[in-house]
Amino acid sequence: MNADLIIFDCDGVLVDSEPISFDVLLRILTEHGVHIEPDIAYERFLGKSVKTMGDVLKSEYGLAIDDAFLDGMRASLYERFQTELQPIPGIAETLDGLNIKRCVASSSQPERIRLSLTLTGLIDKLDPHIFSATMVANGKPAPDLFLLAADTMNVDPRDCVVIEDSPAGILAAKAANMRVFAFAGGTHANNERHKAILSALKPDHLFDDMRDLLHLVG
Repeated sequence: MNADLIIFDCDGVLVDSEPISFDVLLRILTEHGVHIEPDIAYERFLGKSVKTMGDVLKSEYGLAIDDAFLDGMRASLYERFQTELQPIPGIAETLDGLNIKRCVASSSQPERIRLSLTLTGLIDKLDPHIFSATMVANGKPAPDLFLLAADTMNVDPRDCVVIEDSPAGILAAKAANMRVFAFAGGTHANNERHKAILSALKPDHLFDDMRDLLHLVG
């Protein structure tokens, strides 16, 4: 499947960060009196922006998160990233082998994206083409972020392939009229339940070894 631009999500696609992120989130929510089962948390928050998460916590759980909440969560998360964060297996060699434009379009904040890519040795393979949900009005599952990336990279959306691990990301790619490959190789995603959720959204392809991407878009 030929493409002129590959748009990578970050968390769960480039870096294996989701288990760390959700562990930190659930611990802090418990400290604030909100108890959410991990499966429910992944269903409600995976691939979505901090703003969307905040809206859900306020409307469904009565918790209004403030700057102190977010600062504490980020500090704990970044501390753990320093010692625990790993790249997705095979991603470095895949990026090196792709002879196609590539960029990152993530729901995370810019500093978190850059920290994640720096700690895992990927930043030089993707910088400066890094797009965050903070740059658009509506985060995933709206198409805004992917459309911004395509427009900035001067590529027609129909010639883009998005690599996503979340339902919100898959829906956003489809809404942007882009092809989308569902990636299930992250620690949080490499199970039958998550693969079934992704498959139900009918991505163009579902795969769990990042090295396969070289053949899929060759």
